[in-house]
Amino acid sequence: MDTSQQPPASPRGAGPGAPWGSAPYPVVVADPSGGVVELNTAATVLFPGAITGAWLQDVVPAWIADAHTRLRVHVPGPRSSGPGPPAHGRVGDRTFEAHPTRTDDGDVIWWLVDDTDRRLAEDALRTERERTAFLAGASSALLSSLNVERCMEVTARLAAEHLADAAVIVAPPRGRKVPLTFCGPDGAVVHRTVQDDVEQLPGLGDALRGFPPVPSRWIDPSTVPQWVLPDGFTEPVGSAVVTPLPGHGMPAGALILLRSSRRAAFTESEEIFARLFASRAGAAMSAARMYAEQAAITTTLMRELLPPRLHTVHGVEFAGKYRPAGPTERVGGDFYDVHPGTDEGQESLVVLGDVCGKGVEAAVLTGKIRNTVQALLPLAQDHQRLLGLLNGALMNSHHTRFATLAMASVVRRAGIVHLRVTSAGHPPPLIVRADGAVEQARTRGTLVGAFWDISSVTAHVELAPGETCLFFTDGITEARGGPLGGELFGVQRLETALAQCAGMPAEAVVEHVQMLAAQWVGRGGHDDMATLAVTAPHHAHLSAVNGHTRGRYTG
Repeated sequence: MDTSQQPPASPRGAGPGAPWGSAPYPVVVADPSGGVVELNTAATVLFPGAITGAWLQDVVPAWIADAHTRLRVHVPGPRSSGPGPPAHGRVGDRTFEAHPTRTDDGDVIWWLVDDTDRRLAEDALRTERERTAFLAGASSALLSSLNVERCMEVTARLAAEHLADAAVIVAPPRGRKVPLTFCGPDGAVVHRTVQDDVEQLPGLGDALRGFPPVPSRWIDPSTVPQWVLPDGFTEPVGSAVVTPLPGHGMPAGALILLRSSRRAAFTESEEIFARLFASRAGAAMSAARMYAEQAAITTTLMRELLPPRLHTVHGVEFAGKYRPAGPTERVGGDFYDVHPGTDEGQESLVVLGDVCGKGVEAAVLTGKIRNTVQALLPLAQDHQRLLGLLNGALMNSHHTRFATLAMASVVRRAGIVHLRVTSAGHPPPLIVRADGAVEQARTRGTLVGAFWDISSVTAHVELAPGETCLFFTDGITEARGGPLGGELFGVQRLETALAQCAGMPAEAVVEHVQMLAAQWVGRGGHDDMATLAVTAPHHAHLSAVNGHTRGRYTG
């Protein structure tokens, strides 16, 4: 544009009577060379220096003048009337959209529409959409793991990446020990435990107690203690936010957000958004902590319910093996125990039982029976009395389940293992003789926990070296499988399998039986399976501990 050219001396527009003269929108009319032809009252208010005859570029923002130039340059051929592409920019602290309209004589009428509120609303909507998407993604990431440490790492990393320059997760203190999880500008997550007073940072003690957060504008950045800063955070702290991590019934910790002095301080909207994020992170961390506590409790209780590992006691081999009904279960309704005698001359008590049902509910009654038998050990020599007291305990409990048991008092004398075997509604154990013959112990009795009056018959069994007495639950004999998938394993098939175990150690006998039963059911369902073998070893002898005390049987 030739700026030395004189602007038009008088307007070519329609003058004050033009339809846009009293329009509420600012309107500026300019000729093709960029001279102001006319403007209305709203335009003179918006552009105080704009007068008719001035150059457009001298009285309006550059973005309008540039749009006018582009509009003139890009008009091909003869000038044509009609609207052109709008332009957008700022005038002071407001934003406007300028819409051009060409007139028949080549002038351009610029209509300016204030779109500040609309654009602010669009920006706010876009921000909310981004925040909603972030919270949804954060929730998925946080809930993908029930590991407490993993949740803290994800929380710190997301907060440092999207909310601040650095983030610190403060777990509930253990005395003066404060567990911290840092994530700095480099994105690296570090766990550390410090011994400092959490009250040094304003609002941190309250946040750990679950109280409402202290606004960032009330926190002096210079009061942020050094132990709160991640290693990679080297610049001065410009702004800090401390907010609680709400948990289930009690706070899961606190979240500290840090920004350097180079960035703008946290706004009220950002603090509210940080609390929304903290609520999700706190819920995830609290759930992970509760899961860890429940898992620890379950592990402790499960340890007491799991069948014990058996070994040789007083010259007698004991071996047991248990297979729960479900692939995800560890305990069920089948159980066994061996309570060793105090010395070689006192009987050891063997108990194997089967509680009605399976799973955790059956395991609870299993634990009660095992504990009750443990308490009744001083009466172990009298099987009938022990079973009667156990039956009374079960009948007086709130449980509606019953159980079958087989028990034996075992002692070794002169190389022969003597057993007193009593069944309480349980399948009688099978005896494998040295020549491979298999026979049933002649015992029977009433199951416990179902009737007030019970009875039982005790059988006496002797095992020569290499012979075994096998106790088993009906999960073995009633296992369905085979070629057609529905045939019972049965007692006869079990006896045939045991005939092949003559002379085998107790551990080998239970492994062989469980292996055959597992092969029989294949991938089909089955009940709990428990086996316990009592074997008279081939080569056990008395050895003196020293020259004066009694000898002990060794394998």
